[in-house]
Amino acid sequence: MSVGEVPTVFIVDDDAGMRESIHDLVESVSLHAESFSTAQGFLSGERRDGPSCLVLDVRLPDTSGLDLQQELSRAGIKIPIIFITGYADIPMTVKAMKLGAVEFLTKPFREQDLLDVIHRALRRDRGVREKQKQLAELQKRYSTLSAREDEVMNLVVAGLLNKQIAAELGASETTVKIHRGRVMQKMQAKSLPDLVRMADRLKISPHR
Repeated sequence: MSVGEVPTVFIVDDDAGMRESIHDLVESVSLHAESFSTAQGFLSGERRDGPSCLVLDVRLPDTSGLDLQQELSRAGIKIPIIFITGYADIPMTVKAMKLGAVEFLTKPFREQDLLDVIHRALRRDRGVREKQKQLAELQKRYSTLSAREDEVMNLVVAGLLNKQIAAELGASETTVKIHRGRVMQKMQAKSLPDLVRMADRLKISPHR
């Protein structure tokens, strides 16, 4: 595994001892760790592109962990977050989980418990990144369609037959078949249901 492929675990905790302990634990299992004492330090730092997660203390000197979670969400930064705290309460935990936190660990916690959650968070992030990669590839294929092919695809996924599409577009059925074949080829769709699933992922609303 190259350096760029090694998952990164970001750690934000103002307690130097806890921060260093988690940093060492993470690197002991061959993961890359980056530590910060403040939320601003984390936000200002450069983040490598690759699987990652954030181990975040609820109480920080410059803001709260929950506020940072909301700020990241507003900025569209979808990094799995593991909260750690010595002051957990039910409302705080519920709020964090509703906003997408992976887990909420109360100090002191077992090292293995933290590692288990970190690996779960990294699996989640890998899954999200893979879906994003697949969607980007799908969008790239879709962008190669001509305007007429786009129209044909919309009508095909709406359930129209070739002769109905021909009538809709004022074209011959033979021409529609040619366009339909090109759509299937460019989109790399193996079947009509496959093309419909692609349209759904691209959020294409079939219209007539």
